[in-house]
Amino acid sequence: MRKQIAKAHRLVVKVGSALVTNNGEGLAHDFIADLVRQIAALHGEGRQVLLVSSGAIAAGMQRLGWTARPHAIHDLQAAAAVGQMGLAQAYETTFLGHGLKAAQILLTHEDLADRTRYLNARSTLQTLLDLGVVPIINENDTVVTDEIKFGDNDTLGALVANLVEAEALIILTDQKGLFSADPRIDPTATLIGEGSASDRRFEAMAGGAGSGISKGGMITKIRAAQRAARSGAHTMIVSGRDTDSLLAAAQGEAIGTLLHASDSPLAARKQWLADHLQLAGSLILDEGAIRALKDGRSLLAVGVSRVDGDFERGAAVACRDAQGQEIARGLIGYSSSEARRIAGHATQEIEALLGYIDSEELIHRDNLVLL
Repeated sequence: MRKQIAKAHRLVVKVGSALVTNNGEGLAHDFIADLVRQIAALHGEGRQVLLVSSGAIAAGMQRLGWTARPHAIHDLQAAAAVGQMGLAQAYETTFLGHGLKAAQILLTHEDLADRTRYLNARSTLQTLLDLGVVPIINENDTVVTDEIKFGDNDTLGALVANLVEAEALIILTDQKGLFSADPRIDPTATLIGEGSASDRRFEAMAGGAGSGISKGGMITKIRAAQRAARSGAHTMIVSGRDTDSLLAAAQGEAIGTLLHASDSPLAARKQWLADHLQLAGSLILDEGAIRALKDGRSLLAVGVSRVDGDFERGAAVACRDAQGQEIARGLIGYSSSEARRIAGHATQEIEALLGYIDSEELIHRDNLVLL
């Protein structure tokens, strides 16, 4: 798997706030210079690199003289607006020093949840890469709200990897990688060198939140690896504080943690469906419906025991088992009120119950993806 990363043409690199801002003390210009030097070296090898960079809020906090991360959304957005100026300037100046052009891309989940905007973002990134430009991507914290935010840049990094079909996602952090337990607490914790991104045991090992500067933690990196694997991207989690760690990771050296994609990549539309972070509602399915979905069939109303939430036709909804575990998600062909009326009924009863029938399936298999 590491040999595959060494051969990867397109890489997404994610770097966190703790590294970019030296744990919140202000922009770490030495770190940024070293990071850009490594990206320039990869670019010189003919490889394409997209950089997902945190740091705007932390940089803005330092510029505003704030020592603790605020909780009020307007304060966070003000800090992001102030900090984004310095962050973009730092990257622009440093990349120019290596003869490279950079571009700033600010995204929200709303940009990727809408199919047209998703495709536009994909086309823009592809064009920038074709022009030899390094895209620098961040969440648009200045305008983001709870309803449209990614929540952390590990998730954003995985979504970008899906969006551009990158072969690898390299996450630079302040830890050596994933450990069997929190090494800050348990001295017997051992580094996990390699494993499958779909191995659920890693989530238990990664428990714990991020620092006061960062929003994530190791758990968000594990989940990002699971998400990146949907498009076939392998994920490496390595220390950004170690010398030339990005180059070493990209060259397939045995550092950090490699979480490889073991399943076949989803088709592009299925990736988009899977990447809906906010869902409008849920359908609780019986065992027969769950078996049907796993066999590749569409979801019929007869297999639904309960409908939760209020949504319109075409909304993204979760399909869950009786215990609430998400099995699949998709775009539903009926509104919530209609779905409640036909839930548990056979297809031939729909017209009598509603007075019309829009589709025989509640969710057609082309609009559904298993998780």
